[in-house]
Amino acid sequence: MGPVVFVAADARECGPWVARWEAVTKPELPVHWARAGKFRGRDVLAVANGAGPARASLAVEAVEKLRPAALVSVGTCGALDPTLQIGDVFVPTEVRGGGQTWALASLSGPAAKTGPLISVTRIAASASEKSQLRSTGALAVEMEAAGVACASGRLNVPFYCVRVVSDLAEQDFANDFNKVIMSDGRFNIPALLLNAFARPLSRIPELISLAQRTALASKNLGDFLALCSF
Repeated sequence: MGPVVFVAADARECGPWVARWEAVTKPELPVHWARAGKFRGRDVLAVANGAGPARASLAVEAVEKLRPAALVSVGTCGALDPTLQIGDVFVPTEVRGGGQTWALASLSGPAAKTGPLISVTRIAASASEKSQLRSTGALAVEMEAAGVACASGRLNVPFYCVRVVSDLAEQDFANDFNKVIMSDGRFNIPALLLNAFARPLSRIPELISLAQRTALASKNLGDFLALCSF
């Protein structure tokens, strides 16, 4: 049996989870970041390959030769439901994206917030944009799950998704994060900082807050995954 593969956009989303593994190595794979190891005797692999469904799909292609036992889309998400709070773990009941809907394998783990997740190709940057997405019935939004879901169907392996809320339904971003996403799915940090200093009173505190929220989300993700069975 091959490894359970956890697919994220950014390595920071996986850090606290991978820190719980044993015998961690750095496999040579054509992705931005990868770690392999064991957790409770099971082979596990985490890969991060940038934002968006195409980057997630490429990440899965990079590990196909390992014959994954399951694929798990992990990372942060934006709340569409106003009752979702920063740090809440969200386990989708279904993933929607590109006019398709994917069911998920049944996850054995702690209680979590649940509901439909919508997977899009750009960051939902404003409360009005999130409200429009909420009108579809989705409770949370992110950018990679559809890519992983599609690949899981092609490989005929179980598909799971675990997300943690990092921004609220009523929140508008002061920084234009979509503008600084490069073709490889990573953020152009110099450009992001340059734009932030154009309006430092609103944009720089937001970057600091986002880093803190991402750290909390990643910790909660690791805590949750450690109690799950795949």
